[in-house]
Amino acid sequence: MLFDWLRKKKPEKKPVDPLAAFDQLIEDLERQGAEVRKSAATLLALKGDLVRSEDRYVKRLQDIAKRRAVADQQGDTKIATTLERDRSQTEALLVTTRESLNRAEQDSKLLLEAAADLGNRVAELRTERESASARLAVGGAISTALREQVERFDKLLAVDAARDEIERAHALADIYREERGETAKEG
Repeated sequence: MLFDWLRKKKPEKKPVDPLAAFDQLIEDLERQGAEVRKSAATLLALKGDLVRSEDRYVKRLQDIAKRRAVADQQGDTKIATTLERDRSQTEALLVTTRESLNRAEQDSKLLLEAAADLGNRVAELRTERESASARLAVGGAISTALREQVERFDKLLAVDAARDEIERAHALADIYREERGETAKEG
């Protein structure tokens, strides 16, 4: 007791609004959905760049093949060797680009499905929240009605108690009256 003032007072817990929990979850899911859609959009943009790169590498390979055919006809082995090195590098780039394109397609598809699932979940939660809000409103009205009914019941109990008290007073008065009547007769 002496050191009560040293103790930290615990903050009073405020009643938790059940609808606030729904609102917080909906907000979190909407934020997560926005991030997922943003990532999917980034992958779709990357996919477009990769498709253009793939086309560029395919055209480069066609160009290298034509130039190689000309070099082979002219018998220029130095140019043919350089073009062969360019061809193998371009094919390696094309393979890497196609792998990246495949992965970007799969990942963007997965992210778009996740975004759709999050959107559906948010819609379900909004519906559930509206239902909960309606139930809380009805529950509040019922609680108010029940509280009024309890107050009326308390009033009825008070009236019954008053009646009982009156009857006891009458009974007590009757007892005194009877004792007085007997005392008056004896005297």
